[in-house]
Amino acid sequence: MTPTLSAAELERLLQSLFKPSAAIELAVLAGCLLAAWALVRALRGALPRHGSVWFGDGIVDGVLFPVAALAFAFAARWALADRVPIAVFKLALPILLSLVAIRLTVRVLRSAFPASAVMRAVERWVSWLAWIAVVLWITGALPLVMNELDQITWKVGATKISVRNVIEGLVAAVLVLIVALWISAALEQRLLAGAIDNLSMRKMAANALRAILLFVGLMFALSAAGIDLTALGVLGGAVGVGLGFGLQKLAANYVSGFVILAERSMRIGDLVKVDNFEGRITDISTRYTVIRALNGREAIVPNEMMITQRVENSSLADPKVAMTTTVTVAYGSDLETLMPRLAEAVGRVKRVLDDPAPGVMLTNFAADGLELTVAFWIADPESGQNNVRSDVNLALLRELNAAGVEIPFPQRVVRQLAG
Repeated sequence: MTPTLSAAELERLLQSLFKPSAAIELAVLAGCLLAAWALVRALRGALPRHGSVWFGDGIVDGVLFPVAALAFAFAARWALADRVPIAVFKLALPILLSLVAIRLTVRVLRSAFPASAVMRAVERWVSWLAWIAVVLWITGALPLVMNELDQITWKVGATKISVRNVIEGLVAAVLVLIVALWISAALEQRLLAGAIDNLSMRKMAANALRAILLFVGLMFALSAAGIDLTALGVLGGAVGVGLGFGLQKLAANYVSGFVILAERSMRIGDLVKVDNFEGRITDISTRYTVIRALNGREAIVPNEMMITQRVENSSLADPKVAMTTTVTVAYGSDLETLMPRLAEAVGRVKRVLDDPAPGVMLTNFAADGLELTVAFWIADPESGQNNVRSDVNLALLRELNAAGVEIPFPQRVVRQLAG
């Protein structure tokens, strides 16, 4: 009986779409979409807000546009209910509702996990499920399918569960987690906005906030899915004891991450050296620290290693770095005049500091000439060290050429004894 009724309703709906009143509905629906576009455009402003959940990268790809269009469409359907037969809005409302669900899921997941391939698969599954639900709703088959799923039941202890309960619980759980992720991403963006000196503390607060919101969201999701949280607490305690032994390293990394962020012994932007790898800290998460070397390579270091091993932090006290280079001049050179000229030439190099001033010292009477060591300081080692050493060597070479001082080649004296 129900399938025949659904088929009859679908046939009447298709016939209504070809009546003159459908043109009125289409015009009103177009007005609703235009009004939604104008509202989002006015709220967004002239500049696009890339990555925004509400506004998206444009105007129609955010959450606000389908929400506004759905609200206007509901109001228009209510206003037209007593004036014209409703046909177009029976199709438009479920489509707009599914579009809201798809846009909300996609924008929130992209904001919370921008580089996750798993989230891309979740987006596709949500889109497929939303459009399938729309088709079942429009054709009138959704109540029939849900009733059939309600007949498939099984018992878990004393509780009777159906497939329909599981599906409804999963939908509710996904919505709760999406909202929790949305709130945590928005608050994290607020915390990290404009952070410079206090970036590490803000990062710690953002990580803690996301963990708390996800935990609360998970509890609500499990409750919405019909899972008894008291029984889960007993099971979680037993499982937690077993996992505690196997996940000691993971737990230590998480605790170490919060310790690093709280103590501020290492901050984002510091130049550090750990386990013979030197670079600048670009990110401190709850489990690991990302260090980017000057040559572009990145190392992911577990936070426990940052706590238990020796770490050299060049940015903690003084960012200045001392550097040296050597040059050999011929015996007989006037060092009293030459050494101040070389120091002055090094001081004119762009990145070399005036205080402490460069210095030139006679460090060795080598086999081929007099070896001079040039010492100088820089304050920006993150910009590279070999490049500034090259600039200093070029300045020394130009000064030696200008002074007519020879850089001797290796020389060897061969004596031949008469036999």
